[in-house]
Amino acid sequence: MIPYHVIRRKRDGIELSVEELKGFFTAFAEGRLPEYQMAAFLMATCFRGLTPVELRTLVDLIINSGVRLDFSEIEGPKIDKHSTGGVGDKVSLVLAPLVASLGVTVPMMSGRGLGHSGGTVDKLESIPGFNVQPGLDAFRQQLERIGCALITQTDQITPLDKKLYALRDVSGTVESIPLIASSIMSKKIAEGIDGLVLDVKRGNGAFLPELDQSLTLAQTMISIGEMYGKQTVALLTAMDRPLGHAVGNAIEVEESIHVLRGEGPSDLKEVTVALAVEMLLLAGWADARQARADLEGALADGRAATKFQQIIEAQGGNPAVVDDPALLPQAQVRHVLEAKADGWIEAMDVRAIGDAAVQLGAGRATLDAVIDHSVGFLITAKTGDRIVRGQPIASVFATDESSAALAIEALHAAITVSDETPAPPLPLVSHRVTAEGIEELA
Repeated sequence: MIPYHVIRRKRDGIELSVEELKGFFTAFAEGRLPEYQMAAFLMATCFRGLTPVELRTLVDLIINSGVRLDFSEIEGPKIDKHSTGGVGDKVSLVLAPLVASLGVTVPMMSGRGLGHSGGTVDKLESIPGFNVQPGLDAFRQQLERIGCALITQTDQITPLDKKLYALRDVSGTVESIPLIASSIMSKKIAEGIDGLVLDVKRGNGAFLPELDQSLTLAQTMISIGEMYGKQTVALLTAMDRPLGHAVGNAIEVEESIHVLRGEGPSDLKEVTVALAVEMLLLAGWADARQARADLEGALADGRAATKFQQIIEAQGGNPAVVDDPALLPQAQVRHVLEAKADGWIEAMDVRAIGDAAVQLGAGRATLDAVIDHSVGFLITAKTGDRIVRGQPIASVFATDESSAALAIEALHAAITVSDETPAPPLPLVSHRVTAEGIEELA
């Protein structure tokens, strides 16, 4: 196998053989192929895609690069959820303990930030002491004991994807249906689940913003799940504005805690409950109405918040943050962003907002960048809102005045104000996709 021959063939749209792909990716996994050649291959894939045979081969290679977990000895179905990524998307922090509080086992393996999109693992690490790599034995024991664990990829599970994920984050090769699908589904198949609910984002803050792209991605991931015998369903959700108000790490954890207490932004709760309903249906609930009622009950009576405390404590974190979010990292500099004119918020450039959060330090611009868990935004205004000049519409949390000033400028540029009433934003949950087809919900 000559690496540049493989890169050139992919660049020219020629289907690669199983042997070529196996040789190329195995060499990368073993450190015999440099990152610049893999980056070139990933960029070629962004333009040329992968054939069904190439995609299945890549998924197999990623899964078989590490161990494949088996939780069959744990009673009941094991159900997980995964998002394709967005800005302010802290759904997993609410959904995992919420569903687990109703007796469903949730083995959730999440990722770090990718491009402009925040990562669940980075958010969890803003909780003092929280260990996202407890080890596979501890992972299993925690699932048996409390029914939920929130971990990141380990060196044992899909290590090939871990290397590819980090490289895609900084090489401009995130926006690819087969690369997104293979990364997500390989991890989920390897983690020993029975069913999976996918949160596929659409809108200008999604990696694939157009509706047809989102539907194709959902169908691709569902087809992979079906190949491996995993029940898989997807919901298409809006990412043409940040989800909830908080964009950052610690402030997103705090907002998640409010929702777990039965408070918090209504849009975050709506999306979370919709996805949780699908998880309960996969776990055997008879109908969506009963599932929704049970979820609302767990939020209202404190069971969901208590489960989050149990998860935090089990993974070495300080469970007191659920009662006192002020224990989370706090930014040194805070500024309020005021509207510059009267009008309606016509649109938000969500990707630009995510990029601004990365520049603040909430994400990684380079492989070795260190996350600042305290920084971010609290955007209280929503697309379609009527605003007046001088009205507070957001807050900026930063480490110093210079980065705060840049963030304020970026936020103003990302929020479009119009004199006329704007068109309505995308519906929060618009489509349901299964192996049987596509159902439009709104």
